[in-house]
Amino acid sequence: MSQKQRTSIRQPIVTVAGHVDHGKTSILDSIRGTSIAKKEAGAITQIISCTILPAEQIKKLTAKLMEKFKIKLTIPGFLFIDTPGHAAFTNLRKRGGSLADIVILVIDIREGIMEQTIECINILKENKIPFVVALNKIDAIPGWQQKEKELSANIKVQTGYTKKEFDKNFYSVVAKLNDHGFDSELFERITDFTKQVPLVPVSAKTGEGISELLVMLAGLSQKFLEKKLILKEKRAKGTILEVKKEKTITFLEAVIYDGIIKQNSTIIIGSFDEPIKTKVRALFEALPLAKGFKSVKEARAATFIRLQVPSQEIFPGMPLISAETEQGIDEAKKEVKQEVKETIRLDKEGIVIKADSLGSLEALLFQLRKQGTKVSKAGVGDIKKSDVLHASSMKKIEQVVLGFNVGISEDVDTKIKVITSPIIYKILEQFAEWQDKIEKELLREKLAVTMPCKIKVLPYIFRKNKPAVFGVRVEAGKLKAGLKLMNKDGRKIDEIKTIQSENKTIHEAEKGKEVAISLPNITIGRQVKKGDTLYSVLNESEFKKLENNRKYLNSDELATLQEILEIMRRKNPLWGI
Repeated sequence: MSQKQRTSIRQPIVTVAGHVDHGKTSILDSIRGTSIAKKEAGAITQIISCTILPAEQIKKLTAKLMEKFKIKLTIPGFLFIDTPGHAAFTNLRKRGGSLADIVILVIDIREGIMEQTIECINILKENKIPFVVALNKIDAIPGWQQKEKELSANIKVQTGYTKKEFDKNFYSVVAKLNDHGFDSELFERITDFTKQVPLVPVSAKTGEGISELLVMLAGLSQKFLEKKLILKEKRAKGTILEVKKEKTITFLEAVIYDGIIKQNSTIIIGSFDEPIKTKVRALFEALPLAKGFKSVKEARAATFIRLQVPSQEIFPGMPLISAETEQGIDEAKKEVKQEVKETIRLDKEGIVIKADSLGSLEALLFQLRKQGTKVSKAGVGDIKKSDVLHASSMKKIEQVVLGFNVGISEDVDTKIKVITSPIIYKILEQFAEWQDKIEKELLREKLAVTMPCKIKVLPYIFRKNKPAVFGVRVEAGKLKAGLKLMNKDGRKIDEIKTIQSENKTIHEAEKGKEVAISLPNITIGRQVKKGDTLYSVLNESEFKKLENNRKYLNSDELATLQEILEIMRRKNPLWGI
């Protein structure tokens, strides 16, 4: 590589990824000497944070180790991006691939490879991104001793149970990575970096192994990424990470991954409609180690910047390109428009999703696509009336709005299911539960049968007869108006005329609810007494349909179905056969 090329090398963009709670943010905290890990929702990082680590700081932390591994530092530093836990780095994208040049895959050495770790490994494989594994929380291994400054020496001094536990956990990770097609080894035993993944045991808590981790990153970056790190364009290309509004002033925070951005430059930013053309009024570049911003005339990739622009509707996650000529502006508009179109592909029918940024939206869409869910509308910002109206026009199984890290407008009609959370995997869990419930309801409608229901008569008698009105608790199934009831002897009692809750007539009541029901043809104390258990009346045909579709009944309904069968067979041993 020529000297001219060497001077135009940018710093690699390093993404820290891995399973929830395995210590991604804590490792960055150890590098930059801050502590933000505990501030994030549900202990999972949801707001992306960037850290610039300059070459001087890397040398300061790794000087002796660089000599030991015969590495001469040529890169200008690292730009670290801490990513949302569940989304891994799938939402940190640029056109044609990941924003990350290299990845630190964080694995809790005690827990090993988990579901979301596998998700990250698959993405690394698909995108062919080089990575280093940080085996975090070695300090939590019982008896672990940190006697020396160098990690290699500390590993050798562990004895007895501690050594056995370390070796067991270490080789478990090696075996699992091998199952996924990666040959891995302890960082100091690597013989071929092109074929083996280095594993670096670390403790984000004590700082042990952090210097070795930085050495491996530097070595891999310089071995595999030098051509990729050469600045290819004069115009800046980047991704908006955050939009901050202060009165009439709009500040954008962005990662610039290629080119040079200047104060007063024209920039084109992606939008869900037409691309936005605006000017950089003021430009600020991140100071090293997440210590704030400084005013600059220009900033060179790769870097983290804040820029002041005229107030417009700009969304996080959108692509950004600088342009100096009319022709350049037209080309940039076409590029960003195509990029947004490629990112968010919608279906004619499907659910509605909203998120706080384009990247978050893409991450949610990515997870939904993996499980075969169709999405007909997607957008950035709070859930609005128009989103709910759109959802209401879909078929029942798709009448839902999912919101990642967004609010709900006051005028939203909550008759349509709305699921929101600042943690993406919780949205997916709740959505799966809701879908399962709706699918069962749809099947029940299709079966057109009476469902198993069981109620307990409470000691609240409001009227003895004509009609009898009394309190009941739903112990299984769903209680509905019009349902015919029988007692534990199989004798038919009456049909429910109405159901009331808090002085309001309702059509149905679910398990656990206490409601008042009215029966027109019975007298309390004769056909029905306090403490009685009553069941829904099923005919044999309905019973057989339910028996053949047991997977659509929950455990309480199945138990009640069995009780009804036993009651009916006391009268007729061949009932239901």
